[in-house]
Amino acid sequence: MDILIRDARSGDYQAILDIYNDVVATSTAIYCDDFGDLAFMSGFIRGRENAGFPFFVAESAGEIVGYGSFGVFRPRPGYRFTVEHSVHARKDMRGKGVGGAVMAALITRAREDGYRVMLGAVDSDNAGSLDFHRRLGFEIHNALPEVGRKFDRWLDMTFVTLALNKEPS
Repeated sequence: MDILIRDARSGDYQAILDIYNDVVATSTAIYCDDFGDLAFMSGFIRGRENAGFPFFVAESAGEIVGYGSFGVFRPRPGYRFTVEHSVHARKDMRGKGVGGAVMAALITRAREDGYRVMLGAVDSDNAGSLDFHRRLGFEIHNALPEVGRKFDRWLDMTFVTLALNKEPS
């Protein structure tokens, strides 16, 4: 399967929204109960782009099959060299290389932009995502207990980090 990674365009927003809403409805990969609409997704994507961050889509056979971005981890200046990423694949495309292709593009871009660390916040019960990140070279850190709530249960979150640009010792 050929996967093209490119910048998102306005014509992609509905397909991105459909993936996002499916993740919200069916998983704890996004700690949110509310579905988005086109105004929400358009604003989110444009906000990332206007701040100088990428928003990539994965396209295969002319269809959007995944997306990903990174942005500010925390707004204080001391965190300015760390970015937090988010990647999602369409349900029928998970495990087929979509996430890895998007992550490769995000990691390359983050390195080019001079960031030192890429971070992700993963639901601690999401073994698939933790394994995915481990295969990409991310370090897995201790879980933060019961920091989220969804589907009437408390959720633990695990941070994953990837060193991007190490300065010489």
